[in-house]
Amino acid sequence: MTKRKDSGSPKRWVAKVKTDSTHPPAGLFTRSARTIANGLASAKVSPKGPASGMRMLNYFINRAGKGLTAERRAELEKAKSLLSKRIERSRESAGKGRRTKAA
Repeated sequence: MTKRKDSGSPKRWVAKVKTDSTHPPAGLFTRSARTIANGLASAKVSPKGPASGMRMLNYFINRAGKGLTAERRAELEKAKSLLSKRIERSRESAGKGRRTKAA
């Protein structure tokens, strides 16, 4: 952690981060991987799509850092994997709808 030159107190930039793209319910990241992935992929939590939920999950994992237990980190990584597969499926299905027939 870096210190401010003027006050000597720790600089915590994370406290200033504001987001309007995802709205996870309290305690979501303490649940099972499937529940986390489903929650972050829902339109209610991530109105901009599941990729926005993936960014929130990565942000949470990165900020938790060494404070996560091995079991909790493994569950969050499993949620990332499930969410990633869901994003890939949605991209594939969106791509099929955009294709035009060749003459």
